[in-house]
Amino acid sequence: MKIAIISDIHDNLVNLEKCLNWCQQNKIKQLICCGDVCNSETLKFLSNNFSSKINLVYGNSDFYPEEENKKYKNINFLGRFGVVEIFSPPSSDYGEASKQVGICHEPQFIDKVLEQDKCDIIFYGHTHKPWDENKNDTRVLNPGTLGGVFQKATFAVWDTENNNFELKILEKI
Repeated sequence: MKIAIISDIHDNLVNLEKCLNWCQQNKIKQLICCGDVCNSETLKFLSNNFSSKINLVYGNSDFYPEEENKKYKNINFLGRFGVVEIFSPPSSDYGEASKQVGICHEPQFIDKVLEQDKCDIIFYGHTHKPWDENKNDTRVLNPGTLGGVFQKATFAVWDTENNNFELKILEKI
């Protein structure tokens, strides 16, 4: 199964639409959004243009009311941070597998996520800079900024079957 990880949209609907079109063409099954969607219009666009499950956290630049997330059946809203279990479909070799996935916006919440549950992977945003590191035996990744603020617009794709991650530069897709 392939999952796209996005962050820091900052109301850039042009970039969001391009990313979601790519996700549809490439059979992305879930979306993880690490915050900074920013306004209600962008939240609605995100939900209406990606029909599968969206795990979403609230960022420091999200100015829509948190309860608005409840309007959308495909959004699993985790507040400022949280942990979700993501199942990978059975493969011929390994059967069904699951990963504990932490999600937050600001990097200072990474330790709070680790206190909440043991995670295999943590995704975060806020810095707008793609990043990949290990912290306390947990892989910690930042997909960069989909909005293209201060950096090129990027997002990440996680293939859960082989546990590979790929950074996508929006202008190259």
